[in-house]
Amino acid sequence: MVKDFLRQSPLAHLHLEARNPLGGASPDAGVLISELKHRTQITVRGQSTDPAFMQGIKKALGFALPTQACTAAGKADGLHILWMGPDEWLVVAPPENEPLIMEKLIKALEGLDAALVDVSESRTVIQLSGQQARAVLNKGCSIDLHPRTFTPGQVVNTLLARAHITLHQTATQKSTRFPTYNIYVHRSYAEYMWSWIEDASREYGLEITATK
Repeated sequence: MVKDFLRQSPLAHLHLEARNPLGGASPDAGVLISELKHRTQITVRGQSTDPAFMQGIKKALGFALPTQACTAAGKADGLHILWMGPDEWLVVAPPENEPLIMEKLIKALEGLDAALVDVSESRTVIQLSGQQARAVLNKGCSIDLHPRTFTPGQVVNTLLARAHITLHQTATQKSTRFPTYNIYVHRSYAEYMWSWIEDASREYGLEITATK
């Protein structure tokens, strides 16, 4: 695990905080964008048909792995499990929980046919929301994101502007019904992805919000 004082965002050189120091959002902005603070990311592999594996995960994290394709499960404290494939999941949590979560998972899965890999440093997370967030994604993504087919709690591995991403719709704002998406992108593509989203959002009005 990288020590906090050595960790640097792949977008640090863009000085995003300085571009909106107050972190507020203009009422005219159709798209809100921010880079989330570093997230704990742990790949878990195992068989959902193995009761011991499933019970071990539930005991360690407090809730069950999602077994339905392209779905996620989570808690209000920011701990989520994203379905990545028939035998693969991504555990996502705030950075301060990384050692404890890994320790709990190792203990719960000891002796089982399972694998854990800490991939926290491999991706950054860009959050996209607002009235036109879906329209921006539709410019570069072939997945049907219509609210009838892609809803909060759904996740998919796909391409956005030809770059591989994991797309997780985390919520829909109750008052406005606007969607919020978390975009997991590999560090080497982070600047490209941010720049593409900025360019694709200009016609709608773009606001950079505070890092969360």
